[in-house]
Amino acid sequence: MLQLRALSFAYSNRFSLSGIDFTLESGKHLAVIGESGCGKSTLLRLIYGLHDLADGQIFWKNQEVLGPKYHLIPGMSYMKFLAQDFDLMPYTTVAENVGSFLSNTNKAQKNARISTLLETVEMTEFAHEKVKNLSGGQMQRVAIAKVLALEPELLLLDEPFSHIDNFRKNSLRRKLFAYLKTQGISCVFATHDVQDILGFADEVLVLKNGQKVAHDTPSQLFKNPLDFYTASLFGEVNALPSNWFEASANSELRLIYPHQLRVKQDGPIAVEVVAHYFQGTHFLIESRCGDWVVFFKHSESLTSGLQLNLALCIGA
Repeated sequence: MLQLRALSFAYSNRFSLSGIDFTLESGKHLAVIGESGCGKSTLLRLIYGLHDLADGQIFWKNQEVLGPKYHLIPGMSYMKFLAQDFDLMPYTTVAENVGSFLSNTNKAQKNARISTLLETVEMTEFAHEKVKNLSGGQMQRVAIAKVLALEPELLLLDEPFSHIDNFRKNSLRRKLFAYLKTQGISCVFATHDVQDILGFADEVLVLKNGQKVAHDTPSQLFKNPLDFYTASLFGEVNALPSNWFEASANSELRLIYPHQLRVKQDGPIAVEVVAHYFQGTHFLIESRCGDWVVFFKHSESLTSGLQLNLALCIGA
């Protein structure tokens, strides 16, 4: 179990994180999300023990995680941290990089372990290629295999798929997170990708300006976002007057995702189409209702200037 208790940290007397606390059960996966500069990477480095806390405590299975003041070599042996710089040896092969943490006592066992890890990150065919000849995405996959080599109890990933092409990303993250679940490895990962969050996280921690905004399941945060900031991290969102949908509603704003609005002849929201954006399975339509910008999804493109009505699709 990972526990953070009132954690605070400052760079040059300016607080980067303040009052962060949460508990993550063993074997669970936590996505840390938020705008750039909110403290995601710093949080991972603190959990790993690379910095000393200004205040608070971090525990893994009742053992306190301590920083450089207490350890000659920062970092905890039962954790592995994959930062965005990868930390690979460029002039050795992919297999040698992945096996660099493994014992040479049993060569057959070591080679089998390397093969399993390379298969997990889809790099088997590059086993004997030198790392310096790889693309950024291939290096990232090798780095993931390398941190998995010693079977950490807790894995910390900072934007783990940021350099990987979309056509390979979906397959890779399915294999990686399935592997972690099978091995019972806990994981905390920082990401901007909504597919990482919704498809593979058990829990989500939302950060803003170094503070915790929310901590819940992906389903709960998506369906019931606490504010516009949280909702916007999952994609496009509208903040529209509540009284557009309920005559008795107050003047507060209601958060509505584009997929929750449908074109309806007698719908209560009269809009004029401004632009359309092809999204593959649908079009995202930008429209206006007076001074309000309204986004909604539609099966076809709509002509700029077209006037129509929208209604809220209950249960969408």
